[in-house]
Amino acid sequence: MLELRRRGLPMPPYNPIFGHLAFCAKVTAGIPGDAHPNYLPYLTRRLLPELGPVFYIDTWPFGPQMLYVGAVESLHQMTQEHPLGKYHAMKPFLKPITDGLDIVTMEGAEWKTWRGIFNPGFSTGHLMTLTTGIIEETLKFCDILREHADSKIVFRMKDLTDNLAMDVIGRVALGVELDCQRRPNALVDGLRSQVRWLTFGADVNPFKRYNPLRPLVHWYNARRMDRYIAHELDHRIAEYQDAASIDQAKKSRSIIDLALSAYTKENGGLKGASKTFRKFAMSQIKLFLFSGHDTTSSSICYIYYILSKHPRVLQQVANEHDQILGSDQEASISAINATPALLNQLPYTVAAIKETLRLYPAVSSVRAGEPNFHITDDAGRRFPTDGFMVWANPQPIHRDPAYWPRAEEFLPERWMVRADDPLHPVKGAWRPFEFGPRNCIGQELAMLEMKIIMVLTVRTFHVTAVYDEVDGRDGSGKKGRNVCGERGYQIQRAQPSDDLPCRVQIV
Repeated sequence: MLELRRRGLPMPPYNPIFGHLAFCAKVTAGIPGDAHPNYLPYLTRRLLPELGPVFYIDTWPFGPQMLYVGAVESLHQMTQEHPLGKYHAMKPFLKPITDGLDIVTMEGAEWKTWRGIFNPGFSTGHLMTLTTGIIEETLKFCDILREHADSKIVFRMKDLTDNLAMDVIGRVALGVELDCQRRPNALVDGLRSQVRWLTFGADVNPFKRYNPLRPLVHWYNARRMDRYIAHELDHRIAEYQDAASIDQAKKSRSIIDLALSAYTKENGGLKGASKTFRKFAMSQIKLFLFSGHDTTSSSICYIYYILSKHPRVLQQVANEHDQILGSDQEASISAINATPALLNQLPYTVAAIKETLRLYPAVSSVRAGEPNFHITDDAGRRFPTDGFMVWANPQPIHRDPAYWPRAEEFLPERWMVRADDPLHPVKGAWRPFEFGPRNCIGQELAMLEMKIIMVLTVRTFHVTAVYDEVDGRDGSGKKGRNVCGERGYQIQRAQPSDDLPCRVQIV
C-alpha cells in the first residue's frame, strides 16, 4: 500500500502501522454503529472528493485491502471487458448455505454450465407465466396488512416482506407453498437460523468471529434445509424417470422443473446423473431462497418508505394502475391474470422502482483482483488489482452528481425523459443488479415481484414510517440517529433501520 501511495494513486490519509483504520473510524464516528458498510466509500467521497471515484482503502486486520471502483468506464472494465471472479471470501461465507456449489462463487466451465441450466427459469417470458402464483402470495400479504390496519398497531414491515418474498421464491423456484406468512416452515426457519450465524470473517468481537458453536449450528440447520428440499426434488426426479409421468412433469412451470428439463436435454437424459443434479440443484434452491428473498424484501420496504414521503409520486403511480389495469384490486387481478403482459405497460411504476433502487441499492459486488490486471480511471491512472478485493459498490455511484443531476432527490421522472434531457440516466450508472455475465440471475423476477406487489397494495393501503413514535420509547436513545439526515438508513443486509417500524391504514 505504501508503494501505491508513493506512486500517487489515490487513497485516504495512510498510517504505515494502522493503515486506514483511523480514517475509517473518523468517517464512521458520525453515523450509527449499525449502518451498512456500503456507506464507507460514499462518506469517504463526500469527505475527500479529490480522491475521485476509484481509490484504495486498507482495513486490515478487520477486513481486506480494497480497491473501490465507482466510475462507469472502470466498472465496465472489471465486469464486462474482463470479468473478474468473485472474491475468495464469498465461498466460505456462502458455504453453510450452499455447500460451496452455488452459481455465485463457481468459476469457469462449471459456472457456465449451471448458469446456463438455470437461466431459462429466470427468463422474462417464463416468469410472466408465474404471475398467478405471485398474486396469490401477495393477496395473503394484503390480508395481513388489513389485520394490522384494523389493530392499529406499530409493526416492523421487514418481518412481513421477508415472509412474502420467501413465499414467492418458494412458489416460483420450487413450486411449493411454503406459507411462512401464516405459519412456521422448517425450510424457512432453518435458513433464517443459518443466516444469523453466517460470518464474513471480519467481526471485531473474537467470540463472534470464532464462535465454537457455529459449526454445530450450521450442520443442524443444513440437515433441516436439505431434508425439506430433498423431498421435493426426489419427487420431481422420480416423475422424469417415470415414462408415464414425464409429459405431466414437463408441464410444470417452476424454475427447478425448467432446470431439470434443461439438464436432461444437455445430458441426454437423467439416468445415472440424478445424484449430480440433486446435489447442485439443492444448493441453488437454497441460494435463491437466501439472496432472492432478502434483497427483494428490503427493496419493497424502501418502496413503501419513500412513497409515503412523496405523495405526488404515490398518486401518479396509483393513477397509472387505474388507467392500465382498472380502478380496484379485483379488476387489476383479473386484468393481469388474463394478460400478464399488461405489467410491462406501467412505465411510471417501473420508474419509481428504479429510482428507489438507485437511492437504496440492496447489494454490492466484490471481485478478486488478478496479477497483471489493472483498472484504468477516467484520468488514465492504472490501478493494480492483484491481492485486492475489488469493490463495485453502487451506493456512491448512484448518488454521484457527475452521473445524476439532483442526485439526492427522489425523481422517477428521470427515467421518463428523452435521451437528450440532462436528467436522463447515464448508461451504466444504474447498477443494482450489476452488469456482465456475472450479473444477478434473479433481476427480472425481482422487478416482476415489486410491480405486482405495488399494483395490489399502493391503492389500498397507506404505509407510514413511525420512527418518531418508536425512537426512545424503550430508553435506547435512538432518537436523532441518521445517516446524512436519513432516519431510514440502510443496515445489516441493506434493509431500513429497525426494519421499518410503521403503521398501515386502509385507503
